[in-house]
Amino acid sequence: MLKIKALLFDVFGTVVDWRTGIANEVKLIANKYDIKINAYEFADSWRAEYQPAMEEIRKGKRKFTILDILHKENLMKIAPKFNLNSLADEELNFLVTAWHRLPGWPDTTKGLNKLKKNFIIATQSNGNIALLVNMAKFSNLNWDVILGGEVVGHYKPEPEAYLKSCKALNLDPSECLMVAAHDDDLKAASLQGMKTAYVHRPFEYGKDKLFDLAEVNDYKGDRKWDIVSKDFNHLASLLGC
Repeated sequence: MLKIKALLFDVFGTVVDWRTGIANEVKLIANKYDIKINAYEFADSWRAEYQPAMEEIRKGKRKFTILDILHKENLMKIAPKFNLNSLADEELNFLVTAWHRLPGWPDTTKGLNKLKKNFIIATQSNGNIALLVNMAKFSNLNWDVILGGEVVGHYKPEPEAYLKSCKALNLDPSECLMVAAHDDDLKAASLQGMKTAYVHRPFEYGKDKLFDLAEVNDYKGDRKWDIVSKDFNHLASLLGC
């Protein structure tokens, strides 16, 4: 059994279904103003601006800026493509806070509660504190502590993002398990000495991009993740919760 004391979770895609949440929120606004929109294409386009915006900060071209602000800037970039640029600023700001109201996957709350019995459970997210607190209340995510970009002043996959979160818990990286549905996140955490747990989220990018857990297991030897799980309930079982 791994000697771990804390589980640090990636949030977007691992804990919550951002694509469905954003699509549902933009549908409400589009219907209100009779705007024809492909809601999932909109969600994908908005999300596609996520990494490039943070990369400017990682490269030192811009000082650290919280994700709410980056989300607003990215929304303004894509708004004309989806005929949303005529919306009042109040509506656009409400849409930005859609990232605060994302639904958990079906197993999320129950699985987290199981894991919480035996471990510290914390976010390891690029989200800002207000975003993650509001999301926790909205989707019943009972974190012990919220950590991530705004707290440590760095965005994943920068080494400091992981190391400072472990330090905040007064734990060695080897005592912390990074839980994520994304290989790049797990690899970056592993390079800093953290243990790693892959969680399968095949619907993150929609049914047309669905992939089977067997594909993950086939690659496990190369990826060298410590745990491969189907969902949070399965992860809890594997960890003896």
